[in-house]
Amino acid sequence: MNLVFYGCLAVVGYLLLQVFLLVSFKVPTNSMVPEMMPGDFILVEKLSMGPRLFDVFKATRLEEVEIHRLPGLRGIRRNDVVVFNFPYEYGRWDSIRFHVMKYYTKRCIGLPGDTISIRNGLYQIAGEKGEIEKRSQQMELALFSDSILSERFPDPVYPEASAGVGMGWTLKEFGPLPIPKRGQKVRMDSTAWKLYHQLVEWEQKRKLTVDDQGVVRMGGDAIQEYTFTHDYYFMAGDNAVSSIDSRFWGLVPDDYIVGRVWRIWKSVDSKGKVRWDRVFKKVN
Repeated sequence: MNLVFYGCLAVVGYLLLQVFLLVSFKVPTNSMVPEMMPGDFILVEKLSMGPRLFDVFKATRLEEVEIHRLPGLRGIRRNDVVVFNFPYEYGRWDSIRFHVMKYYTKRCIGLPGDTISIRNGLYQIAGEKGEIEKRSQQMELALFSDSILSERFPDPVYPEASAGVGMGWTLKEFGPLPIPKRGQKVRMDSTAWKLYHQLVEWEQKRKLTVDDQGVVRMGGDAIQEYTFTHDYYFMAGDNAVSSIDSRFWGLVPDDYIVGRVWRIWKSVDSKGKVRWDRVFKKVN
């Protein structure tokens, strides 16, 4: 009986740890090289953003779930490396959908309320003078010609990838893109539809359309402005020349963020050898 009791206690403790404090993931790709490498096992802390509560069983059946978040200690800050549920269907990034078993890890470049641009491959935030991480990898992107980049990344960039029509943006010349925040009001026209239709449809669960005259309609009702009910984030991979990120599929809603990457607790190379120099390395 004691063994059963302590076994149940251990299981409950493990589940509480996973839900409210720490969770582990394995990094499968090179999009965050050199900060994180394929084969790294990372610890993600949930206290900064706040733990999420939702119906896991409904989520695994791909049903719509309501996500509740407990208060966080500090929120997500610019240049934090985060893990989030990938909010789109690959190849059809026109709508947001919760995939409970599909996780991405990227660096948060743009915060709610920021206006982000990319000029000659380098990230810029309006009004911010500090460097946006990781500058060396962005400079590598700047050295690639447009023809080579188009061969490497044949898919269109945001918002063309999601709206079918775009703004003429490229991986090296992108934006300015204002990132919506909770309570922000925007004028709805054809440009706003291109940039935000996925977000508005996700928030309202209604179709957003635009006609040839630039009139935006929610369902059948014309709207001239919209007030956002969630915060959104722009995520990018450190390995700028090998990352499918917000430059392609758009913004990440606050509900989809799992937490902030804290440390690498184990690292194994492609041959199964432990990379001891990376064990318990802090992620910056």
